[in-house]
Amino acid sequence: MISFILGTTAELIKIAPVFHAITERGTKPQIWFTAQHVDHVAETLADLQLPEPSVWLVPKEQAQHIERPAQVPGWAATVMKNAWSRRHELKAILKDDGRPPLVLVHGDTFTTPYGAFIGKRILRARVGHIEAGARSGSLLSPLPEELNRKLAAKIVDLHFAPTAKEVGNLRNARGAVIGTGANTAIDAMRLAIDAEPTFDLPEEFGLATLHRFELVSRKDKYTEALELLKKASEKMPILYLAGPPEQERIRQYGLGHLFDGERLIIKPKLRYLAFLPIMARAKFVVTDSGGLQAECNYLGVPCAIHRERTEDNHGGNTTLLLTGMDGGKLQGFLENYESYRRPSKMNDFHPSKIVVDTLSQMGFC
Repeated sequence: MISFILGTTAELIKIAPVFHAITERGTKPQIWFTAQHVDHVAETLADLQLPEPSVWLVPKEQAQHIERPAQVPGWAATVMKNAWSRRHELKAILKDDGRPPLVLVHGDTFTTPYGAFIGKRILRARVGHIEAGARSGSLLSPLPEELNRKLAAKIVDLHFAPTAKEVGNLRNARGAVIGTGANTAIDAMRLAIDAEPTFDLPEEFGLATLHRFELVSRKDKYTEALELLKKASEKMPILYLAGPPEQERIRQYGLGHLFDGERLIIKPKLRYLAFLPIMARAKFVVTDSGGLQAECNYLGVPCAIHRERTEDNHGGNTTLLLTGMDGGKLQGFLENYESYRRPSKMNDFHPSKIVVDTLSQMGFC
């Protein structure tokens, strides 16, 4: 039996093509959910045609969306307590179909190392890590993602690494390292990029998503970024998708006047599958997201990563510019984004197939 231990909507999105590919082989995997995120989970599952989690490692009625670092210790304790108290039941589920038990985790959230620990130490199963091996070179940036990745790497048995760079980062890791050629996000993107947007868009527009605490908590840096977007919007409309925390910061910092509804346009944050068709149509993207940089590079869309460090490739033959949170670099990108455009790679890679082919060869599905 294969179980995915996941906790966020982003993880659900990126494992969806792997989940479906396993199902097509005649194996019925399960989703075990840590409820690190609970907002929009039901909608995301429906969008991706994924089943309701078979196991909630935080009781569903107690689940709360984790937004602040102070919430993490209590959430982690609940996850571990439930995994331990249900260990005999979970072991039995993993052995139910007669195949070797396997737990799969994804990416770099808090759930990644906790899920790996539960699978390996509590349930005594083999553990695979999808999207393994990314490194920024600093434990503090991005925090906690870099630490989560390093902790998981010390536990798992199978490292599914997106590119040669991540394979190289794992050269001293325990277990087997399998290069997949790309992030499974490229397979998830194929599900939605051709869909019609859910609201009317300008004929040409740029797209911005800035939400990380390290940016929005710094009034000077957040103000600088929004003012640069405002200036750039004089030449082309820019759509800024903002969740409630960012909208609250905009009110707190008195920046609402920058948004006029015609040039710099603020809209609520969208679910991933509604967001993808908009990103695919944008002339450029400005983001501090860890995931969108990969999606933009696959699509060939110019993308400025407005943060100090990133774990992904940038520069060279990519569409990406890491600004280092430097306003001058962001301004340069906004004035010259076309120089970062590249051909689409959407038909070049099928990483989910490589993951599932490997699992099949090893007898897991």
